[in-house]
Order: sequence, then structure tokens, then C-alpha cells
Amino acid sequence: MNWIDRITVDPEICHGQACITGTRVMVSVILDNLAVGATTGEILSSYPSLTKEDVQAAISYAATLTRERFVAIWSALMTNTWGFFAPQTPLRMTCP
Repeated sequence: MNWIDRITVDPEICHGQACITGTRVMVSVILDNLAVGATTGEILSSYPSLTKEDVQAAISYAATLTRERFVAIWSALMTNTWGFFAPQTPLRMTCP
């Protein structure tokens, strides 16, 4: 499972929060539901546009954030949605 294929960060969608690609369901919403004890089935019932793989991608994304000090934001870079540069190589956003 590669979360990069299922999670998008776009400043034009949900204020740039990480979302499941093709939806406006933020990764944080999925993780918040899991944190309070919701099952994958309950989440899928509440958000019918999601799949089991989307929930797994959210967990994988969160795990990556805890291991890494930076995460490349490909979707924003490749579409130049920030409007002030169009880099040829990915930037790495450093977490404080």
C-alpha cells in the first residue's frame, strides 16, 4: 500500500489539508474517527466515497509523518498550485 497514490494536498481543497484523492474527506477526519474507537466499517458507512484502502492509506500517511522530518508534497508541486514557482525537482517541507 502506497499512501501517495491515495492522498492529495491541494491548497484549493480543504484549505490545503491532506485529503483522500478525489474526495473532500480529510485524513485527519479518518484518524480522529479511529482515535475515538470507530471501526473501519463504521467510517466507510459514514463516508461512502471511501474504501478500506483509503482508511489504510490515512494510517500509513500518519505513520510516515511520525517517522520523517519532512514529506514531499508532490500534488502541489506538480500542479504549481502555489503560483510562485514551478520547480523541476520536489521540495521537502521540513516539520518543526
